[in-house]
Amino acid sequence: MKNTLLIVVVTLLLPAVARAQDIPPHIGAILKQIRAADKDQLAVSEEDGRFMRLMVLSTKAKRALEIGAASGYSAIWIGLGLKETGGHLVTIEYDKARAAQAAANIRKAGLSDIVTVVQGDALTEIPKVSGSFDFVFCDAWKRDYQKYFTMVFPALNHGGVFLAHNVINKGNEMADFLKTIRTDPRVVSSIVSPGSEGISISYKR
Repeated sequence: MKNTLLIVVVTLLLPAVARAQDIPPHIGAILKQIRAADKDQLAVSEEDGRFMRLMVLSTKAKRALEIGAASGYSAIWIGLGLKETGGHLVTIEYDKARAAQAAANIRKAGLSDIVTVVQGDALTEIPKVSGSFDFVFCDAWKRDYQKYFTMVFPALNHGGVFLAHNVINKGNEMADFLKTIRTDPRVVSSIVSPGSEGISISYKR
């Protein structure tokens, strides 16, 4: 079953590859600046960012949630996909300074109308976000991945996807979450490695 989703994902991504390779030069410059300033290595890799953009495009996601914005690097990649689908992203960041940086970077990228930054504890802020989601990306406190998944899952639309970062290089910090996505009959899951950290993809039946 794990390989089923991977096959489906790869098949879905093929039509979107040609559209997603290039990005506007000024956004490319902003992304490079964020990576250069990322001393704590909180941002995803460029490969992971491109992959998530493709996932948004291929699934035609409209309503997205990000748990853990850091400085906005991944939000910009997700936002680029949502700009084409006509969607919107709510991204939550616990650290006040990083949330301000994320909002500033998203504004510079011209995506403020597509991405809303919320500063606060995700476990407190998620219940305040109204509506359901087609796409969720989790890249926050690793030991709380199971809590985030449990909280968000009821609001994830059928056919929606829940992505989680660092499932390879920090998998030992989220054993309960990994067991859940491997055994829960409500989802079909697989793990891919666009970059080196690993991303899990769970498709809600």
